[in-house]
Amino acid sequence: ERASEREKKMFVLLEKAKASPSPGRRRHGGVVVAGATRASSSLSSSFNRKLYHHHRCHGRLGRSPARAPPSHATSSSRLEPLRAPLESFMARPPSERDQALGTSEILEAMKVLRGEGKLKLWNAAGATSVRRNVFPGELTRGPNKLACEPSAIATPSVRNDAAFLATVVLSTSVLATVAGAVLPGDWGFFSAYLIGGINLVVLAIGSTAPGLLTVLTDKFSLVFPDYRERTLRHEAGHFLVAYLHGCPIADYSLALKGARVALAKAVLQRELYRGRLEDRELDSLAVIAMGGVAAEALKYEKIVGQSEDLFDLQSLINKSEKELSDSEQQNLTRWAVARAATLLNEHSVAYDRLMEKMSQGASVYECICAIESAAA
Repeated sequence: ERASEREKKMFVLLEKAKASPSPGRRRHGGVVVAGATRASSSLSSSFNRKLYHHHRCHGRLGRSPARAPPSHATSSSRLEPLRAPLESFMARPPSERDQALGTSEILEAMKVLRGEGKLKLWNAAGATSVRRNVFPGELTRGPNKLACEPSAIATPSVRNDAAFLATVVLSTSVLATVAGAVLPGDWGFFSAYLIGGINLVVLAIGSTAPGLLTVLTDKFSLVFPDYRERTLRHEAGHFLVAYLHGCPIADYSLALKGARVALAKAVLQRELYRGRLEDRELDSLAVIAMGGVAAEALKYEKIVGQSEDLFDLQSLINKSEKELSDSEQQNLTRWAVARAATLLNEHSVAYDRLMEKMSQGASVYECICAIESAAA
């Protein structure tokens, strides 16, 4: 009997030892990680993982929870009805795409998705872009502060022209010197003069027909290391600002001398042939035209790609129902840049994601999904 009692006591002690936690098995407020049996061990581990996640989410471990990167799969699936009209547009001949034909299907698809609440950013700024007075000082301070001086917006860039002329002068000077020193007699004399005369020919063409040198001067854009980033920022600015104003974007290009966003560009051209523009239409189109300039001005001290944008803006102003004075035209330009800069700052996440997609050569559908993922 005494032996049986001792065995019972030993059995009770063993059970207590199994049930009591060891020092190395305590975590987070004394929660037991491992139990006496396999089932209790699994349950305890699961409970501890939940409690650890709870502590992390409420900051008890001194660390903020890591946010999972946003998934574009959700926005991509809900925007699937937009894929077909975009692909149909790209299947058209280039002549029809340049004339902005076939955009009604894209526009209708966007309107339907907007009505269903699936396009949250498309046409989100159309009703709020109302012209106001903007003084030059507003562009040099505050949230709309530009990296460049306001006067640089209306100053055409001569960077490519200067690089081209410098290259021509230096190269012809070296060749003329070498020819005069190497070639014998009159050959060296006349060769040096003929090579040096190339400079005069180039200056004459540039003064009388500068468009003939455009192809050559544009090639010198590639000499500058910031060219590709400038082009990307400029066209992404047009893309996003036009999208925010309800423009049916269907294509874009970052190629040299072909960088443009269609149909932001096409819509601007089409509006010029539809009669006079009301103030509301002029305001939205002016912001779209200055979207690329604002994107460059927020980053760089000098703007390179503003010439065509300013030309488009002036064409729109000329089609206004109300004739604008010089001061009103200048104010419209300042306001359009300020408004575009505000939209790019407010939607900086969408802008960054759009630039990332455009730099990868993604389709317009993928670019739109990236924009909308920022609103999710």
